Amino acid sequence: MTYEVTHDDTAQALGSGDVPVLATPRLIAWLEAATVEVARTKVADSQTTVGTAVRVKHRRPTRVGGTVTTKAKLTSGPDEKGRLSFTVSATDGDGATVADGEIDRVIVERMGAFAS
Repeated sequence: MTYEVTHDDTAQALGSGDVPVLATPRLIAWLEAATVEVARTKVADSQTTVGTAVRVKHRRPTRVGGTVTTKAKLTSGPDEKGRLSFTVSATDGDGATVADGEIDRVIVERMGAFAS
């Protein structure tokens, strides 16, 4: 998945810093979206996944107008409890590593799991 960084994606806009570069929370959301895409191949139509852990290093800034490409690879799961683990990475338009790490998700039933 490739994204172009806009002003709405910056640390200033999201309140996670005071510079106009890609915010870590937005980057993590993009990395999580990559895991959701991969996880779709492992769940039934009645199921989805939710994030349970994020271990990501944001290694370099990306300015407004820059591009970021995210990738996720399933490294384990689903296990008997429905847990899945992914390695994730993000690169910029120059091919430099923006971030890397791991994200864990768990399979849940869409209906009933979140009923109040």
